[in-house]
Amino acid sequence: MRGQDLFGATAWPELSAFRRGSVRFATARGVVVLALFLVWPLKGAVEAALRPHAGALPVVTLAVMAVYGASWILAMVHGVARPPRDRLLLLGWLFALAVAVALLRADPFDLGHLAYALMAAVWLLPARWGLLLALAVWVAEVAATWAATGVVRSSTVVEVLPHTVTPVAVSLLIRVAIQLSQAREEIEALAVAAERARLARDLHDVLGHSLTAISAKAGLARRLLERGPDLERALDELRDVERLSRQAHAEVRATVSGQRRPSLAVELAGARAALRAAGITATLPAAVDHVPADLREPFAYVLREGVTNVIRHSGATRCEVRLAESSLEVRDDGRAHPGAYAAGNGLTGLAERLDAVGGRIEAGPLPQGGFRLRASRA
Repeated sequence: MRGQDLFGATAWPELSAFRRGSVRFATARGVVVLALFLVWPLKGAVEAALRPHAGALPVVTLAVMAVYGASWILAMVHGVARPPRDRLLLLGWLFALAVAVALLRADPFDLGHLAYALMAAVWLLPARWGLLLALAVWVAEVAATWAATGVVRSSTVVEVLPHTVTPVAVSLLIRVAIQLSQAREEIEALAVAAERARLARDLHDVLGHSLTAISAKAGLARRLLERGPDLERALDELRDVERLSRQAHAEVRATVSGQRRPSLAVELAGARAALRAAGITATLPAAVDHVPADLREPFAYVLREGVTNVIRHSGATRCEVRLAESSLEVRDDGRAHPGAYAAGNGLTGLAERLDAVGGRIEAGPLPQGGFRLRASRA
């Protein structure tokens, strides 16, 4: 059951299919619970119909009450799955049966059976409409008493209140309970989706940079080995490959557990090593102390993503990182590579991280050639 607002004028309750367990079992359980509410009125009708020499009228009354009860259960169980027009027709049918019961009981002013139709109305209609209808039913019962007796006593006014207050209160409490339960399920689903998005974004950031650095260093080691004489440097690069592999493994585990927090200073050192291994001349800032603490983590992700794409996509020979108090730029002199930041990849994740601290991300080719990735906060 969903609505824009419990007391909104157009908040028609909607049925959300049973989400847990068997649908048939849940429906059968609901029918049994609702049938228990009909025990009291049907018991009196059955006793009247079984009296000796009761005649046809009590039997007809029992039949109408049985139809009324079955229609009420149908409305409560399946009515919220119907469009508004069908709900209004069903409620009209229920109120007509309730009045027919009162007439057959030879007491047209006994409108107590309207409580069942009223409960269905509060269940099926926008809550505001249900409250107004309850008020109208209460006024009708008081007016009927006045028409029958010519006087309305305070005790009479109080006696008819349960016929309206009880069904309204029960229906509204059930609606609130269902809305709270569905809100909790939706929050859980959103939390799962947010965690999946975080995991996908962080793994992209971690593995993209780490694998790029490993590939660059492995390629440099291969070239050194092919040339032959600089064996020691090739071994150093292979040791770095081993170290980066272990580091990537540790970062993936920390990312999965939600404990990973990147460091801007560490990312600068890693960018320097990765660019050097790729044969790209790097111009990097010497310190990060002037950057506000809340910007260092998102800037670390921007630096990692920017350097990774310079190595992988740009074909650049030079890369410059400009770091100010509230901005970070990664520039290169290679060919423009906007595809590296296509939606769904790095740029989307960076935009989310910057948005969380009131910043923004920009990426595009430079007029003089090359590419620029810029993160800033006004």
